[in-house]
Amino acid sequence: MSQQRLINSKRFLPFFLTQASGAFNDNVFKNALMLILAFTAANALPWDTDLTMNLAAGLFILPFLLFSATAGTLADAVCKTKLIRALKLLEIGLMLLAGLAFYFQQYLLLLGLLFLMGSQSAFFGPVKYAILPQLLTDKELLAGNAWVEMGTFVAILLGTITGGLLVGLADAPLWIAGVVVLFSVLGYLISRHIPAVGEVHNADNFRFAPWQQTKATISISYANRTLYLAIMAISWFWFLGASYLTQFPNFTKTVLGGDNTVVTALLVAFSVGVGIGSMLCERLSGDRVELGIVPIGSVGLTVFGVSLFFSSPAALPAELLNLPQFLATAFGWWVLTDLTLIGVFGGLFIVPLYALLQQRAEPQQRARVIAANNIFNALFMVVSAIAGIVFLTVLDLAIPEYFLILAIMNAVVALYVYSQVPEFALRFVIYLLSHTTYRVRSNGLEHIPADGAAVLVANHVSYVDALLIAGAVRRPVRFVMEKAIYDLPVANWLFKAARTIPICSKQKNEQVYEAAFASIKRELEAGNLVCIFPEGRLTKSGEIDSFRPGIERILAETPVPVVPMALQGLWGSFFSHHGNGAFKFKGRFWSKVQLIASPSVPPQHASAAELEQQVRLLRGDSA
Repeated sequence: MSQQRLINSKRFLPFFLTQASGAFNDNVFKNALMLILAFTAANALPWDTDLTMNLAAGLFILPFLLFSATAGTLADAVCKTKLIRALKLLEIGLMLLAGLAFYFQQYLLLLGLLFLMGSQSAFFGPVKYAILPQLLTDKELLAGNAWVEMGTFVAILLGTITGGLLVGLADAPLWIAGVVVLFSVLGYLISRHIPAVGEVHNADNFRFAPWQQTKATISISYANRTLYLAIMAISWFWFLGASYLTQFPNFTKTVLGGDNTVVTALLVAFSVGVGIGSMLCERLSGDRVELGIVPIGSVGLTVFGVSLFFSSPAALPAELLNLPQFLATAFGWWVLTDLTLIGVFGGLFIVPLYALLQQRAEPQQRARVIAANNIFNALFMVVSAIAGIVFLTVLDLAIPEYFLILAIMNAVVALYVYSQVPEFALRFVIYLLSHTTYRVRSNGLEHIPADGAAVLVANHVSYVDALLIAGAVRRPVRFVMEKAIYDLPVANWLFKAARTIPICSKQKNEQVYEAAFASIKRELEAGNLVCIFPEGRLTKSGEIDSFRPGIERILAETPVPVVPMALQGLWGSFFSHHGNGAFKFKGRFWSKVQLIASPSVPPQHASAAELEQQVRLLRGDSA
């Protein structure tokens, strides 16, 4: 489904508008309150303004640390649609109280309500992401996350700007009260149209025990190392985002020499960039959760973070510049472009990671995985404030130098995550191969079962057959590969990351041969896809060699469906044996490749000879 069709669907649009209106309302309330406390009511509280600002920021983020685990447990235990509507009703009540508090200038009450709004947001966060896999299909999940991230950042931006504008109006308290109550009511009415998704089967019963639930939720996140490191990567992005956004006012005033209009422009550039990057994810990934674009995002974050350091001017202007004057300078557009692209690559980085959490978490634990993510997000944002104090105050670095350190730290964090979870690097290589050197098109892949075990059989044309098939097939595939190819330098690291099964002839090494069949049996019994190249070696002529009877032993030990496949267009490419051997330029570095699959064959009819004939028919006249 295209992005346009998804946003117009009755399954998704009410949810999208509900969560976007909530983010908008939160930021209207929070920014209006912060500005009133900083300027209009600076002397209304019995302490100084700096303490008020830090107290307000802490009161909003504290509930994410206290209640995220409880919120995740609750969202896993009940119907998520009903929970969203209940939370929107709670928002109406809080906003009615806030409207009265604004009107009667009850600032201590407003600080208390800020804590309660943070609590409502903390309970909304896990259900917001956990409901998506129940509303959408796997093919729609990445697009759904892209819309949510784009909508959230745009809503935050519009809410922040609206809150600032309302404070400047005559009768500001009335205007603020009217807007926050109106949007809370609209949010609830829209939430009434979110489809009912029902409760998740085998979900745990809910009880209120925040401390125990926090420990249990964090333990759940530790249980799956891929999900845990994805959470760490998402939290790192929020560390970066908070670090940039916190420094925008001082960066604008003390480095760029700009006024408040320039601060707003920087905020707009960053937020719009994240929205653009989020929406680009589906176009770059197709309709699948493509982890290969996560490394692209991390590279962009580092490159344009470094560029932001070099784009900062060496000397301040004589007086503060408004936005038109700022854009007329030599550095104005450079700075805005850097911040926009940091946002774009941030969107590319974060959207597939959120989709990964939703897709791979157990359904009965999905909201708690999201809750664990929210807990770590909040912790990382607190640490970002501490890091800003250490680098800018204790070490007395300039803000551009701090931005440079952030960019370098991002590269180090990315390398660590990708070394611990090689799947990211593997998908990155597959993505580059299938979108640059090879243009892969597929036909008939719907014949591959969406769930359960199956054996895929294909002709063996080049050294990158496995990578190209892995890039086209939606499900993870375990490949059985000739040990000589498996042991190739560099490629061996990728094959290990893909849990490839090495094999050789029984005469050459009986131990490796038998271990391969044992591994195949384990993978099939676990319900996975296994792909074999029954020819046993790369073709030297472009023609299909006779299939070996090993496929018959596999099916005798574990009877599962077999899906015949054929690769077309690879013969004569850079990694094939055409001409003078592999890895030599043959005039066809850019190759159009077709991967074709036919309907599955029952195991009792899947002899080596019959499968060889089917693959020959699929291949047609060209390899």
